[in-house]
Amino acid sequence: MRPQLMPQTRSLHLRPVTALSSPAATRSATFPTTTTRSFSSAPESKSFKAETRSLLEIVTNSIYTTKQIFLRELVSNCSDSLSKLQHVTATESLSDFTESELRIDIDINKDEKTLTIKDNGIGMTAGDLESNLGTIAKSGSADFKATEDSGDVIGKFGVGFYSAFMVGDHVTVKSRSVKGGGDVAAGGTWSSDGGGEFYVTEDGLESNGCEVKIKLKEGEEEYMEESRIKSVLKEYSNFINYPIYLNGEKVNTQKALWTEMPSSVKADEHEKFYQYISNGFDKPLHTLHYRADAPLDIKTLLYIPSYHTEKYGMGRMTAGVSLYCRKVLIEKESDVLPEWLRFVKGVVDCEDLPLNIGRESSSDNLVKNKLKEAVKRRVVSELEKIKKKGGDKWSAFWKEYGSFLKEGVCQDYSSQAKLSKLLMWESSKDGGELVNFDDYISRCPPEQKDIYYLTAPNREAADASPYKEGRDEEVIYVFSAIDDFVMANLGEYEGRKIVSLEKSGEEEEAAEGGEEIIGYIKQVLGESKVSKVEKTSRLKSTPAIVTDHESGAMRRMMKMVDTQGGATGTMNDDLPPLSLKVNVEHPILVGAKEVGGEVGDKVIEQVFENAIVGAGLREDGRTGVERVNWLLEKLVQSE
Repeated sequence: MRPQLMPQTRSLHLRPVTALSSPAATRSATFPTTTTRSFSSAPESKSFKAETRSLLEIVTNSIYTTKQIFLRELVSNCSDSLSKLQHVTATESLSDFTESELRIDIDINKDEKTLTIKDNGIGMTAGDLESNLGTIAKSGSADFKATEDSGDVIGKFGVGFYSAFMVGDHVTVKSRSVKGGGDVAAGGTWSSDGGGEFYVTEDGLESNGCEVKIKLKEGEEEYMEESRIKSVLKEYSNFINYPIYLNGEKVNTQKALWTEMPSSVKADEHEKFYQYISNGFDKPLHTLHYRADAPLDIKTLLYIPSYHTEKYGMGRMTAGVSLYCRKVLIEKESDVLPEWLRFVKGVVDCEDLPLNIGRESSSDNLVKNKLKEAVKRRVVSELEKIKKKGGDKWSAFWKEYGSFLKEGVCQDYSSQAKLSKLLMWESSKDGGELVNFDDYISRCPPEQKDIYYLTAPNREAADASPYKEGRDEEVIYVFSAIDDFVMANLGEYEGRKIVSLEKSGEEEEAAEGGEEIIGYIKQVLGESKVSKVEKTSRLKSTPAIVTDHESGAMRRMMKMVDTQGGATGTMNDDLPPLSLKVNVEHPILVGAKEVGGEVGDKVIEQVFENAIVGAGLREDGRTGVERVNWLLEKLVQSE
């Protein structure tokens, strides 16, 4: 019969935090595989030191952002225990060991209000329990990795176990080491309320493994519900290497597809996995599955959906890529890709990513930034490949996600040059077909050094624009404020300036005569409306245009931003004096000068108003209605 020993009370010990990041300390660590202790039969009570008690309170209440993380931490500990067992059984000969399915079991007991997490891994002796659980920030997994080459071990800091005290007011750990054989010291029980003392006895499990039983606090009853536990497991621990059973039912049925060799994964597997992580029903438009070992060890599986939801008015999408480390979720909506790539769904798993002590974010921004840059470059490179192949896939991608690439041009300067090669536009010479900058340049005459574009609400308005009069150059048409913003941000492409046709400063031969008409226009409009009035020989059917003005589309976008910020008023209130170019030979201007008086003045004012409307600068077209009605009335009366 196994001797029954009285529990012995121990105080938790604090390992200096600096040792966590000390390479020398890591190299010299030794994993205590079969530590034994001499336990007296009489319990001995010791109190926490004040600073140790304070640290335990920090560990259990301040490190993690959400309480549900405790389940991830404990399941990760179980996974480590199983990985260690796999390694030990492959490298050592063990007596009194029977192979069985490596698994993690979670049981809910509503009557006792307990949650139990159990594995059949390597286990611990009573001495190991005291050593590993009795010292805060002492990681048995870190010690194991320092002496054994096992890449599947997750733990590092030695604080994850104590997250159990976020939801539990008492924790009991029963264990048995696989290395102990039939020795009574091979097993043990550790228990504590996290408040000052812990107890260790040699009365552990009958077989190898570890069992953590948490007596839940008042107010934590949600963790008595299977649906809640299952939800947390699926979010954080769904892809670990070992099966997880909740009250006998297997929970993690989806395998970590990104860890597979890309060439071995079938299309239907990708489709199911994409639908799982995106909560969608469509098929991915494109899949990017790759591995890299430089500059970091990265396993990546990304999908471009067949559509996005922002166009349906469902609000701005959140990031669609989750960041994992060794198959354990670190950030669900990670910023590993820039915001303009928020439509991409998938997983990035980086084993080299240094984590903070709560394992909820990176502890090294330089490494995280290196990871972000590497993944972004690969995605942009993949988009270049899709563009090069062309066909229906690129057409579908551009139609759905072209606006996101334009957003990237404006937000991401480091990617601007590559993204600019992917941009597509309508052109004045392609009848609605989309062209890129390279297509445009290839058709430019040798003497043309600039790229010209024109902002208009639609193609019909662009074709009829007065700014095209007298111009033979091909013109790129842009139809939205973001397009205008993109052109302004780019400024040039491949050494060629990108110039708005409305602001083109190209020299032209001025018309002869007409000084009296110029003087008359300046007199009627005044300096508050026009900064200068110049003759032009380019206009034929149009009497006047405004030039060198702020883009109308840009003004509307800025007004929208101002309105969202609480500003009031309209754009009409603050038009600055404009530059006006006129066709002094146009009958309307000539007639207005000859008629003079109030009628002539009204005609000049309406010509100016028409030029403002033609430039897209007038938000409310009703501004000139009263003047137009007055002129029509005079016209009818004169007949």
